Amino acid sequence: MRKLLYISLLILSHVGFGQTATGIIPLYEAAMNLTAQHVKYDPGYFAIAYPNGDVPADKGVCTDVIIRAYRKLGIDLQKEVHEDMVRNFDKYPKLWGLKTTDK
Repeated sequence: MRKLLYISLLILSHVGFGQTATGIIPLYEAAMNLTAQHVKYDPGYFAIAYPNGDVPADKGVCTDVIIRAYRKLGIDLQKEVHEDMVRNFDKYPKLWGLKTTDK
């Protein structure tokens, strides 16, 4: 999960800069709507389903807001990152000593 969140942030930083002002507005609105929900900060590990897995709705960290906001726009960031890692694993940082992607 930590790996997915780290990579998500990395990807989102590049995606966000590539958006036009009007293209980013729906993502911004989805994220802002999610901040109105009561979510307890919980950095613990959760085994989640794939695709469309999520930690419990009342728990999470700041990156979960980003992931959930993209889902509101019909984009499963978990799936996108996983599939990109399967295709390009050798290009990802070897920070955790992994030899392959998560199953």
